[in-house]
Amino acid sequence: MTAFVFPSVSITGTGLFTPPESISNAELAASLTASVEKWNGAHAGEIEAGTVEARSAPDEAFIVKASGIESRYVMEKSGVLDPDRMRPRLETRSEDELGIQAEMALPAIREALAQAGRQESDVDAVIVGCSNLQRAYPAVAVEIQDALGAGGWGYDMNVACSSATFSIQAAVDALRNGSAKCVVVVNPEITSGHNNFELRDFHFIFGDACTALVLERTDEAVADGLGDVAHRWEVLGTKLATQFSNNIRNDFGFLNSSEVDERDPHEVVFRQNGQMVFREVCPMVAQHITTHLGELDLDASVVRRFWLHQANLKMNQLIAKGVLGRVPDDDEAPVILNEYANTSSAGSVIAFHKHRADLVAGQLGVICSFGAGYSVGSVIVRKS
Repeated sequence: MTAFVFPSVSITGTGLFTPPESISNAELAASLTASVEKWNGAHAGEIEAGTVEARSAPDEAFIVKASGIESRYVMEKSGVLDPDRMRPRLETRSEDELGIQAEMALPAIREALAQAGRQESDVDAVIVGCSNLQRAYPAVAVEIQDALGAGGWGYDMNVACSSATFSIQAAVDALRNGSAKCVVVVNPEITSGHNNFELRDFHFIFGDACTALVLERTDEAVADGLGDVAHRWEVLGTKLATQFSNNIRNDFGFLNSSEVDERDPHEVVFRQNGQMVFREVCPMVAQHITTHLGELDLDASVVRRFWLHQANLKMNQLIAKGVLGRVPDDDEAPVILNEYANTSSAGSVIAFHKHRADLVAGQLGVICSFGAGYSVGSVIVRKS
């Protein structure tokens, strides 16, 4: 009996939307320091009585040492830096206006389509994957599909920081089974909306961005490249894994208003047990990548580049060391989190978008994400 051979699928274009405003560590630290001093003053009696703990002020050296982050892009910075607000100040949009996530998505998608040599009308599937969606329904993906004038179908999905790689596997599956011919995966991450800017341990972590990828069957792709950027990357394999953990959590949801007890406001934004995440996730991800390579009869030594989730510099170094047996250099595992911070699911795709042009035909790379869930996704690609 002849074994079935799956059709080859390739990434034929990528796009990136970078928000117009950026916040430096110095600006962020100054804002939180002012907020902390005000909060501690308002709770001085409780702090003295020992019923609440004083909040700690940050400094720039702590941020860089803890994360490798130096700045981040955001959709709106004045609200984030306002010590009395500490969150973006976004204008409310009417139902007749394009949603903010769709607005972020369109330029990234159009860049990816230009690289792929495709028109907006060629798209017949849109998958939006991101950590937080601006509404329950209608799906942001369907709004984007309408704005593009695309046919087919669209849906939203959320696997936190692994949403992009999970969406890539869904796109690959759709192309292989014939339910789509040209799939756009888009990751509009407005992480500033779920970040906790009030606490020293969390305030510096996230930034906003949107990435997009075009995927097609390899034999139907029409573009070989544009300028100095290589656009056709054959997907050799995808691998996903999840393991439940409460160490990264956000309890914001539509049932909040129906719950009997009022939640602590810090429960409905990002929170994590950072030390436990570091200890548990790093070996999990390293083993995941190693196993995935082995399933394809590949050794880590043949991988030219690792485009890892941009969460924390030390985590990336430890994960790559677990795979390679040594700490990688910046060329092997490029870093963009110093400029963009943690952009959740968009991070590994930003690294791929910005650091792939120098690879030559036949060289291999690994796109890998990891985050809440725990969730891990890896995509092994080869330049055509």
